[in-house]
Amino acid sequence: MTTLFGTPELAIGMMESASRVRLYDGPLDLSWRHCATTADFIADLFALRFQSSRNDYREARHSIGYLVNELIENAVKFRAPGEIVIEASMDSGCFKIKVSNDVDGETASGFQNLLATITVGDPSDLLIERIEANAANPDVGGSGLGLLTLMSDYGARLAWIFSPADQSDRICVETYASIPISQTHN
Repeated sequence: MTTLFGTPELAIGMMESASRVRLYDGPLDLSWRHCATTADFIADLFALRFQSSRNDYREARHSIGYLVNELIENAVKFRAPGEIVIEASMDSGCFKIKVSNDVDGETASGFQNLLATITVGDPSDLLIERIEANAANPDVGGSGLGLLTLMSDYGARLAWIFSPADQSDRICVETYASIPISQTHN
């Protein structure tokens, strides 16, 4: 069964002309260093169109890099062994990304429970609630703070599709995100 959380229109026709990067699992193992390196590469690539203004370039590169890094880190942290596919595109003032990876059933269930909580209500209010809850109990993980920060502080729109993967004990998670990237005119 396929399940959707978040903004449905993000997942429809989002990647018609996307650049694609695949992170393969192998002898080097996927790790945190791959997240930052890949996020920096994608941010540099898509921020280039803003290079006529140093401020626009820096803002675009930062916003894209933060979004991409957060989504890749989540994919690396929670994935079942296998590749992670990142697809990204930019159109008139909007950066879009899709990150796909497989997870086990237990991870999928826990993530769906989290999404059922953080995709309803005001992201800014939920972010404050989660920060307070984490401060009261710092040992709790998987709080969704990164996703709530993206929604609250960066204006990210997010969607997730969970569907059966090729292997029976796995679920494919497709994470879709878009953030506005504006260019100021001097």
